[in-house]
Amino acid sequence: MAKRNSRDRRNVRRKSKKRVDRSRDQAGLPELSLLTELPEYDDLHPSTEQVSAFEAHCSKAEDASDLALGCVVRLDRGFPAVLTSDEVFRAEFAAQLTKSDFSRVAVGDWVAVRTPHGHDMGLIESILPRESDIARWRGGSRGEKQTLAANVDVVIVVQALEKGRLSVNRIARSAVVATDCGADVAVVLAKCDSVSEEEVRAAKESVQEVLGENCPVICSAVDGDNMSGIEDVRSLVPTGRIGIMLGPSGAGKSTLLNALLGREALETGSVRESDGVGRHTTVTRRMVAIPSAGIIVDEPGLRTLQMVGHERGLAKVFPDIADAAASCRFRNCTHTHEPGCEVLARFGSGSDDRRLGVYLSLAEEMRESATTLDPDIVL
Repeated sequence: MAKRNSRDRRNVRRKSKKRVDRSRDQAGLPELSLLTELPEYDDLHPSTEQVSAFEAHCSKAEDASDLALGCVVRLDRGFPAVLTSDEVFRAEFAAQLTKSDFSRVAVGDWVAVRTPHGHDMGLIESILPRESDIARWRGGSRGEKQTLAANVDVVIVVQALEKGRLSVNRIARSAVVATDCGADVAVVLAKCDSVSEEEVRAAKESVQEVLGENCPVICSAVDGDNMSGIEDVRSLVPTGRIGIMLGPSGAGKSTLLNALLGREALETGSVRESDGVGRHTTVTRRMVAIPSAGIIVDEPGLRTLQMVGHERGLAKVFPDIADAAASCRFRNCTHTHEPGCEVLARFGSGSDDRRLGVYLSLAEEMRESATTLDPDIVL
């Protein structure tokens, strides 16, 4: 009996410590009831498969009375905010989920969440199957894939044209990742008022030369009340659709979102004069409801976007080159000098072809990254 009482006291202390730690970790998180940019539940639409998966989870539960279908609409320092048909609340993870291989939730995930009576937080019991998974490789040889957002329809790649800087390679790699992950792609060239009309036209032509005429490329500028291209950006995400903006810090993503919202709801920052790199003003992943449109996921700026395991996306973005590569004599052909190279036969060396040059650069990066991964890593 004495041993049992001692063990019970230890368990009480552990539970008390967990509550204190949890409260300390949540200190400073925004009050959800004060946020005005969150979507309404009716703005979100789970797929038939996700609804079926939720119903299957309920059928297996001992008590399904307090289970609800919810969508993760924010992540603040790892703490998810879940929106259900009745309310929005913070949530933590059930023990069986944290022990599984699939325990990391992302903005846009549909979940089976329990709302125990008298508790201040919900309990996520299951992350339902994703329709799309916008993910990047993070880390070195033993890194991992990080989901940036789930169940997204379109990836909006944002690149600023300040001082004429334009990285078509970076835009293309974002397009490859998005296409591989199951989303459509559009490009927004921001801050176009900082360069000449001729430079804007040349930049747009460069992007469409690489990604094709079917890829939407929008030129935008936001300078006080003078705005251009904003309604074109809005049209990328009509009602019922979910998009995510990807781009480096300082590209102008938050400025674009503020223009779409019609108010200064999101913090913006300046960029360094030397290299045009911005500070991380967005630290939260969140869904933003756009008036008269759909939803856009606001994502912190990405310093890196590694080409690890996206060969399928590369083939989809450059189908004609990938088709030629499949007919090369050697399976490991680099398409630069090998005999029997069908890519060289059809397209030449790539020195005068921007599109082929981008393809060869990304393909080479993928080959090199594959050789650096530990042999037990499964992509």
